[in-house]
Amino acid sequence: MDFRFSEEQDELRQQARAFLDRRLPAAALGQMADSEPGWDPSTWQEIAELGWLGVSTAEELGGAGLGYLEEAILIEEFGRRLYSGPYLASVGLALPAIPQGQLGELAMGRVRWSLCDSETLRLVPNLMDVDQVVVVERDQVYSVPAAGQPLTSIDATRRMGRLELGPDRELLATGAEAAELALRLRRRKLSALALEAVGLAQQVLEWGVEHARAREQFEKKIGSYQAVSHPLVNSFVEIELARSLAYWAAWLLAGGHEDQLAAPAAYAAAAEAAVNTCERVIQVHGGMGFTWDSPLHRYYKRSLWIQHFGGPPDLHRTQVARQLMLSSEAGPPASQSAPGLRTIARTTR
Repeated sequence: MDFRFSEEQDELRQQARAFLDRRLPAAALGQMADSEPGWDPSTWQEIAELGWLGVSTAEELGGAGLGYLEEAILIEEFGRRLYSGPYLASVGLALPAIPQGQLGELAMGRVRWSLCDSETLRLVPNLMDVDQVVVVERDQVYSVPAAGQPLTSIDATRRMGRLELGPDRELLATGAEAAELALRLRRRKLSALALEAVGLAQQVLEWGVEHARAREQFEKKIGSYQAVSHPLVNSFVEIELARSLAYWAAWLLAGGHEDQLAAPAAYAAAAEAAVNTCERVIQVHGGMGFTWDSPLHRYYKRSLWIQHFGGPPDLHRTQVARQLMLSSEAGPPASQSAPGLRTIARTTR
C-alpha cells in the first residue's frame, strides 16, 4: 500500500502554505488577534475563490468533488499559520451535518457555520463570526442562527461564544439517525483538532530548530548542547507519531470506515505533542520566548485551547485502551472493512 500523498495533494499543500504565509505572516498575529474582529474577514472570500470551502462538496453543487484527505491537508496548514477565521469551525467541525442544499452556499463563501456539541455550556468556536450553528443533543441534531454572547478565551486568536437558542430551528436528524450523525461529528471534531495541532506543532518546532542552529552561547551553537537538542528531538518524534495517527484517522473518515478509535488516538497524541512542543521551544528561546512580542505564546495558547476543547487527552487515551482490551478479549471481529488500531494491537502483542 502506498502511503505517500499524490502529486495533486502535494500541490494543494504548497499552494495553501504559500497563500497563508503571504496573507497571514507570523509577525502580524498579534495585531490581528487584538483587532475588533480578531481575524481578517477579507480572507474568507479569497479562500472560497481558491475552492477550499468546497473541497469535498460535489461538483454539481459548486465544489471540487474531492474528499476529507484534501480537507485534512488544508486544516493542518491553517493550523500551522494559526488561522483565526471559522475555517476549522465550518469545514472541520460542522460540515458533515450541513444540509446538502446549503453546501454550495458554503463553498461560495456566502455562509459560515460552527458546531455546538456541549449541551450544558453551549460553547461555540467563532460564534460571533458565523451565520449558522449545528447543535448536537442526545436525541436530535438541528441548526440554529448564530446568536449569543462573546466569551473570553485563553486563545485570543480563536474567539468563543455562548450560544443562545431561539425558536428558529431546522431539524437535521432525530433518533437513531441523530445518534449516528453525532458520532460522525465527534470523530470529525477529534480528527480536525488533531490535524490543527500537528500543523501548529510543526511550525513551532521549525522555529525551535532554526533558533538552535543560529543562536550561539560560549562560542558554540546552542543546538550542540544536549539540553537543547534532546527536547527538540523528542518533539520531532511526538509530532511524527501524531501526524501518522492524524492522517490514519483522516483516511478512515474519508473512506467511510467505522473505526471509532483512530480519531481519539490521533487527538490524544497530537494535543499533547502540540503543548509539549510549545513549552520546549519557549524554553529553547530563553528570555526571548517569554516576551509578548514573540508569536510562541499565541501558539502555546492555541495548543491549550485545543486540549481543552477536545477534552483531556488522558481521558481519550484511557477510552482507547479500554476498548482495545475489550476487543482483544472478544477476539477478532468476523469482518472488518479496514485495518484499524484493534488489528494493530492484536498483531503486535
